[in-house]
Amino acid sequence: MLRNSSLAFILFGFVSVYGQTLPVKSKYESSSQLITNNSINVNWKSSAAYYVWTAGEDKVLYKIDLRSKKKTKITDENTLKSLLQKGNFGTATEIEKWNLYSYQVDDKQTSLSFKFKGSNIIYSFQQKILKQEEVKTSSNKGGYKAPSAEYWKKFNADSTKYIFGKGHQLYLFDVKANKEYKLSCDGEPYFSYNSNNTADNDTTKIVSTSAIWLGDNVLAWREDKRMIGEMAVINSLSNPRPTIRTYKFPMPGDSTTIGYDVKIWNTSNREAKTIKVTEEKDQRIILAGQLVNGRTYLWADRLGTNTSYTYFLRRSRSNEKVELCRLDFNTGNVKVLITESTLPHVNEQLFNVKIFNSDKDILYWSERTGFGQYYHYDNTGKLLNKIGPKGDYVVSKIVELDTAKRELFLEVYGYSKTVNPYYKQYIKAYLDNEKGVLLTPEAANNQIEFSDDKKYILNTYSTANSPSTHVIRDTNGKLISTLGQANIDKLITIGWSAPEQIQLNAADDSTMLYGLLYKPSNFDPTRKYPIITSVYPGPQEDFVPQSFSVDDNNHQSFADLGFLVVQVPSRGSSPYRGLKFHGYSHGNMRDYPLADNKKTIEDLAKERPYINLDKVGIFGHSGGGFMTATAMMTYPDFYKVGVAASGNYDPNIYTQWWGETYHGINTTNKPNYIPTTAELAPNLKGKLLLITGDVDTNVHPANTFRLANALIKANKFFDMMVLPGKDHGLGDWYYQSLIANYFLLHLK
Repeated sequence: MLRNSSLAFILFGFVSVYGQTLPVKSKYESSSQLITNNSINVNWKSSAAYYVWTAGEDKVLYKIDLRSKKKTKITDENTLKSLLQKGNFGTATEIEKWNLYSYQVDDKQTSLSFKFKGSNIIYSFQQKILKQEEVKTSSNKGGYKAPSAEYWKKFNADSTKYIFGKGHQLYLFDVKANKEYKLSCDGEPYFSYNSNNTADNDTTKIVSTSAIWLGDNVLAWREDKRMIGEMAVINSLSNPRPTIRTYKFPMPGDSTTIGYDVKIWNTSNREAKTIKVTEEKDQRIILAGQLVNGRTYLWADRLGTNTSYTYFLRRSRSNEKVELCRLDFNTGNVKVLITESTLPHVNEQLFNVKIFNSDKDILYWSERTGFGQYYHYDNTGKLLNKIGPKGDYVVSKIVELDTAKRELFLEVYGYSKTVNPYYKQYIKAYLDNEKGVLLTPEAANNQIEFSDDKKYILNTYSTANSPSTHVIRDTNGKLISTLGQANIDKLITIGWSAPEQIQLNAADDSTMLYGLLYKPSNFDPTRKYPIITSVYPGPQEDFVPQSFSVDDNNHQSFADLGFLVVQVPSRGSSPYRGLKFHGYSHGNMRDYPLADNKKTIEDLAKERPYINLDKVGIFGHSGGGFMTATAMMTYPDFYKVGVAASGNYDPNIYTQWWGETYHGINTTNKPNYIPTTAELAPNLKGKLLLITGDVDTNVHPANTFRLANALIKANKFFDMMVLPGKDHGLGDWYYQSLIANYFLLHLK
């Protein structure tokens, strides 16, 4: 049985063995002050670009003539400070604290303006003087400010009517008639017309509604969660009493799923028409423009103004089939425009649809070739052409679309075959053919920012061990000017060292995996070091940084304690490497990443004698916690110490879409049982620390408690920390200290 004295022993051990826990701050916490020019802002002006560059202890404002490529120094921060001093704009202390960061060049490119002590200061390029801009007085002598409309009012196009929620019902207010109408009578908790579909029973409360205007019609699109089971967490820190929070939480294997009800009201006669939007049992529905998991699906340029129809997605419960549908408001008919099945499942992170040009053009993302790219359709669902050059690469998203030029700019992965496939690149493509041009050729992770006229881009690129370089290109990829690279000399002087980029084969001996190895700042290759693997199995992400980062997830801080820290993603962990790679996890949710992780560490040690394979640690959060505990019990003689935080150790009580998408549903439409970590509890040999927040509504604490219960029944000693008042996000320094000290105590 686990006793309370277990944790007390750990904390005492920290003090008696090491004298103190980790300091409150990492030595890299203020690293941004030790890096210059890591990020820059460009002020675009027709044929010119202005930017500030730190040179030594001064900040210099430069102008790039985008046509001639000539670079000119305009002024610098020290000059402006001297002028502020001479003009008595402030005290010496106030002027010294000011820095040239936020500024604006005027459209004629004759001066720049910046704020100082709340005033707008103008610097003339020609006269090289400062003047304070005159404050323009308001013509509103009475000081009256028109009140803004209440947030809950949704007006129609001519503002003669608005809709709102009262309790769970939908209401219409006619401004001209000054009259209120109740449109619905069937709203209730978890089947509500208000925008917060919860259990609130206040029938008089005025709220915003999820319904929208479509011309003179009102469309209400409700989710029915009434039959979905509830979860609950207890907030022990609430005053004066602990409080219970309950919430709807569909789980894999539930006999019910979220239902949908769609109604359209004609506001002239206030009559409603109910629309059937599903054809198969348990289909998932996503309305055009709906925000789901942080992304807006089906962006349509006339959503909310089109008086004839709107669009929605219809997906099978297991997410292998998706349909693009159009709903006609006048007839209530639903037409399927595009139907596609992808096995084992649709890529949840990257799939999207873009509808534009008055609904004449549709861009539809598909992995039909094994690599996700966009396909161009007309509004009848006829395929016109693929977007972008042929090749086995993945298009992540559309970053810019020029409907007049029929051009679009795409974020891509694996486009250049000699480049790390995790590096973000950009191409310019065309709507009506399969041509394209690479804009960012460097072997690095790229980011771009467009000029106001979309003729130029600021391209910033870096790698995990190479700081940001900034260049300006035109939108055909031609280099205009290299602005420079960030300076990390001061960072290096405090002992920082860059992680090593590594490439290793997966357990199949053919799939290349790309990772990072962090070493102590005082690394000695003649010594033996314990190695800790930081894991996150995906399947939607791997969290291995590709851009420059000083201390990502405290990995370098952990390494400086005398460890090697390694991050190598497993097969099935990333949506950016194509269908075969990200689909590898399907049907094997518990075990799929383990063999790759173990093999890469063993292969790494074969060529590096400083790796001590007798001291292997592992840690991770969320899916990484799940993987950590599972690895400890699958290979108990290999992984000696693990810290598993907020893990979904029982995927059968995690969210429905996750388990049923990534593990699957059998042919009888009955979800498969997903193996759990608790089943492996009798195998534990090493030291394991479980961490969870007690109010985690993402991965419920029951996941941790069930694993703890299984370990107790197996008579296994382990350690556990419940963090009061913490939800799924645990990333403070106390949490990081728990991880570091546990490895110091048991692995080093």
